[in-house]
Amino acid sequence: MLIAVILSAQATDKGVNKATGPLFRAAPNAKKILELGEAGLKEYIKTIGLFNTKAKNIIKTCRILVEKHNSKVPEDRAALEALPGVGRKTANVILNTAFGHPTIAVDTHIFRVANRTGIAPGKTPLEVEKKLLEVVPERYRHDAHHWLILHGRYTCLARKPRCGSCIIEDLCEYEDKNLD
Repeated sequence: MLIAVILSAQATDKGVNKATGPLFRAAPNAKKILELGEAGLKEYIKTIGLFNTKAKNIIKTCRILVEKHNSKVPEDRAALEALPGVGRKTANVILNTAFGHPTIAVDTHIFRVANRTGIAPGKTPLEVEKKLLEVVPERYRHDAHHWLILHGRYTCLARKPRCGSCIIEDLCEYEDKNLD
């Protein structure tokens, strides 16, 4: 999962899924990915944006996982963020989805929805994350990340939001509502 999330930065889910299927069949763990080497890994991920940098980071990450973490993904934010190609958002995705931690990863969709609706406005993803953690009850935090992403992808679109079909339209603070 960690490798798929690293690959997903600035890439589509469809493109990542297309590449990771064959990659994970050939190399299902950190040790096997490391054995592919950077050039071998690139063959699997060359259709994904920024594949050269991602391949370099993934090989470094797999080496650290094998050598320092017994081939296991750490369940610790600092250890995750110390891995090449892993920032706060990726660490939050792993902590929430893989380990069940009650945190929320803020991507572009969540950032837009939180600011547009007024639920958790902020100038940076970290500000939005902190506000979301204040307003989203802990029991909903595991799923909130996914709900907000889906809302941003399919209803609260960047260029032309579908306000007329939005279930929170009456609560939303967005001034330029598109009610067509």
